[in-house]
Amino acid sequence: QVQLVESGGGLVQAGGSLRLSCAATGRTFSSYPMGWFRQAPGKEREFVAAISWSGDSTYYGDSMKGRFTISRDNAKNTVYLQMSSLKPEDTAVYYCAAHRREVLTNYAWDYDYWGQGTQVTVSS
Repeated sequence: QVQLVESGGGLVQAGGSLRLSCAATGRTFSSYPMGWFRQAPGKEREFVAAISWSGDSTYYGDSMKGRFTISRDNAKNTVYLQMSSLKPEDTAVYYCAAHRREVLTNYAWDYDYWGQGTQVTVSS
């Protein structure tokens, strides 16, 4: 069982940066690929990024490439999402998630564990 808690959200101006953190409990955290998703009001949940259990492989949604970076520190049971060049359309609740499959995936239904989310608001 894995429990996930996101932090680091807030209000930022367009062009600014934020770093989100996702702290996990559970001694098997390092064996789980992790992902970040986001959901804006009235929209479907959108894939942001994923990272392999080792951190060697990453995968990004098209609109995040070059602006967002996912990373993890297995010693700290934490995964991060560094976001830069933020745009108002990045405004959403951001969720971290974990799954038990070996491959990276951008499908929300593949993920077994979810955090409660952290709000990111980008003002223009």
